[in-house]
This record gives sequence, C-alpha cells and structure tokens, in this order.
Amino acid sequence: KKLCRFRNQAEPTLHPVHPPMTSSCGCSGGSGSGKKLCPFSLFMFAATAGLYVHRSMSKNKKTEEKVSAAAKASADPYTVVFVLGGPGAGKGTQCDLLRDRLGWAHLSAGDLLRAERASGSELAEVINAKISAGQIVPSEITVRLLQNAMEKERGESGNKKFLIDGFPRSEGNVKAWDEAFADGSAVVKKVLFLDCPEDIMTGRLLERGKSSGRNDDNLDVIRKRFETFRKESMPVVERYEGEEGIVERIVADRGVEDVFMNVSASVGKL
Repeated sequence: KKLCRFRNQAEPTLHPVHPPMTSSCGCSGGSGSGKKLCPFSLFMFAATAGLYVHRSMSKNKKTEEKVSAAAKASADPYTVVFVLGGPGAGKGTQCDLLRDRLGWAHLSAGDLLRAERASGSELAEVINAKISAGQIVPSEITVRLLQNAMEKERGESGNKKFLIDGFPRSEGNVKAWDEAFADGSAVVKKVLFLDCPEDIMTGRLLERGKSSGRNDDNLDVIRKRFETFRKESMPVVERYEGEEGIVERIVADRGVEDVFMNVSASVGKL
C-alpha cells in the first residue's frame, strides 16, 4: 500500500519522463485509486525516477559550479589600467617605469601581437598583414593573447595589477574585452591617455626606427597609423571619458620623468 501511495503521489511529477504504468496484479492501490502496480511496473517506475533525479542533480551541480567560478573570479579580479595614446606617445616607456618602480605588471598589446607573429602560429600571417598595413588586428585575437598573458603572469608571480598599453584601439576591442570579462574577473579602474602632438610622435618613431628594426617605424606606415588612431582609437578615449568618466589626460610632449610624475601620481592611488 505504501508503494502504491508513493506512486500515486509522485506519478504526476514524473509523467514528463515516463507514462504511468498500471496492471491488474493483486496489489491494493489504496482508497479509491482503482489502479494497481505490478512488480515490473514498479521496477520501471523506480529506474525512471532514478534517472530523472540523477540528471536533475547533475544539471544543478554544473550550474552551481559555473556560478561558483564566476563568483570566485569577481571576488578576486584583475585590476586593469588601459594606457592609450598615439604611436610614439610614450606608452611603453611610462608603463616600464611603473612596472619597475611601482610593481605593476606591464602588457603591451603590440608586443604580444608581434611575438605571436614571430612564433609561426596560424595567426601569424593575419597579424603580420594587419600590422604591416598599419591596421588593427581582429579584436578576438588581441583579447585572447591578453587573457593568456594575464593568466600566465598571475600564475607565475601572483601579480593581479596590470597596465595594458595600446589597447583598446577600437570599439570592436572594447566589445571583445567586455564580452571576455563579463564575469567580472577583470575591472578597468582607469584609462590613462598620453596626449602628444603628431609631429613630436613622428620624430620619436623615426628615431626609434633607426635601432628597433620594426618595419612599422617608417614614415609611410607612421602616417597610416596616425590616421587609424584618429579614426578608430580617439572615439574609444572619448567613450571612456564620457560614459565611464575614468580617463585621465596626461600631457606627454615633455621629458620622461616629468610625464612619469603625473602618471605615477594617478596610478599610485589604485
């Protein structure tokens, strides 16, 4: 009787999994039920119920694991400062000083892309063509390289404070970044914009090109890079300045130490 009573109570819940099973065995179905459950039906009912419960528990466990991972990431996120500015504004120089003197990890989107290009990977040809033309590499590639570098740095040194220079350079970069870190595992605290006239930046790049060996430090490519920066990157600066309110403009046509005084004062607060 207890088994039949359990069947009558649980059967409606399990109908989506298995239809009700009745037979004319000698089992009494309880008051007014009019239905009887044979041993085979009981076996099938128990097996189906067990499968249903197992699947339900597995699904809940996976959901809980995803929620737990997201909560853990958002509870201990990367602290990120984007360092933006035209080609030759001094982004790399200032980031290196902040790394050496204040202990921040420094990632250059450009350096990561160049390293990937030199690695001979499947992405190398795409990256090489874009950089040589002074164009922006597909956002998903850049963000993936940044994620890998951040994970590696944190795993090796435990550092979770990152300066990222030369990124984001476009609205597409911003979108790809936001999607990749939608779980809150990285928080952009500030955007430093190194503001420098193009003639000053051109002189710096040409001087650097004498010893750097970089094929993007020639006058034709430099002009293309400036055009790309004005068209693609300045709207990003303006977006963060207007919507987020986290941009700090630094006058960057001065000496390295003078610029660093302002940069370190800004980043040192984080």
